Amino acid sequence: MLRAIMIGDVVGDPGLDVLGRLLPSLIKENSADFVVVNGENAADGFGLTEAHLEKIFAAGADVVTGGNHIWEKREFIPFLDSEERVIRPLNYPQGSPGKGWVKIEKTTPNGVIAWLTVNLQGRDFMSSLDCPFRAYDHFEAKLGADALNVAAILTADGKIPESLMEKPIILVDFHAESSREKEALAYYLDGRADVIAGTHTHVQTSDDRILPKGTAYITDLGMTGVVNGIIGMDPKICIDRARNQVLYRMEVAAQDDKGITAIQGIIVEFDSKSKKAVSIRRVNS
Repeated sequence: MLRAIMIGDVVGDPGLDVLGRLLPSLIKENSADFVVVNGENAADGFGLTEAHLEKIFAAGADVVTGGNHIWEKREFIPFLDSEERVIRPLNYPQGSPGKGWVKIEKTTPNGVIAWLTVNLQGRDFMSSLDCPFRAYDHFEAKLGADALNVAAILTADGKIPESLMEKPIILVDFHAESSREKEALAYYLDGRADVIAGTHTHVQTSDDRILPKGTAYITDLGMTGVVNGIIGMDPKICIDRARNQVLYRMEVAAQDDKGITAIQGIIVEFDSKSKKAVSIRRVNS
C-alpha cells in the first residue's frame, strides 16, 4: 500500500505548533509516503512567510498548497516562483506569480512513485477567477502532451525513467466556499484525479468516501489550529463582525488553557500497483 496525508488549513502560530508536534508522529505511525499541507493561513491567520513555510516543511510536508489568502504577505510572493514545493490555485489568470501544480518523485519501498499535486480555487461566493473545471481540463491535456513529447525524446536516446512511464498519483486541493461546487468538481474529475480534498471553510466534513469511479473525496479537510475558536480565529471578534456588520480585523484565537488545538485532515491509501485509492479516513486529533 501507498499512503498520503492531506492536512487542512494551518491557522496561525497555534496551528504551526500543533502541526509540528503531531504531524511527524502521524507520518511515522501511518508509514505515510507523501504529505500535503494547506498553509495559506499560517502567518497570523492570513498568508505565508518564509519562516512559517520552513516550519511546515520541518514538520514533514512535501508540498504546501494555497488559496485566496496566499497573496496576503507581499514579501512572500517571490517565493511562489522560486520555491518548487509551494503552489497557488491553478486557475488564477495567466501571468500571476507562481504555479498551480507540482510533480514530485519519491522513493518508497514500492519503488519510485510520482506524486502530482494540483491546487484549484472555487468561484461560488468567492472572487471571479478562471473556471476551475476548464482549468483542470487544460492542465490535463497539456500534461499529457508534455509527457508524450518527453517520452518521445527519451525513447530516441533509449533512456526512459521507469517513473515517467508510471501513472502519477494525483492529489487535488480544491480551495472553495461552496459544498455544491466542491462535490460537482469531484464528480467531474472522478476517475481522473485520485484525491479531491476541499479546503477553505475550516470545518471538517464527515463525507469522506470513494466515489463511483475510484476517486477519494472529502468536502473539507478542516483546519489545524485552535478548536475552541471560530474557524481558528478569536470568537469575540467573529461575533462582533456578525452582530455589528463591521469588518473588524480578524485575529487568531489565543492558545490558552481553553485553546485546545487539533490537526485535521485525511489519510488515503492507494493500491501500490494500480495507484488507485482504496480507502480514506479522517484525521482529527
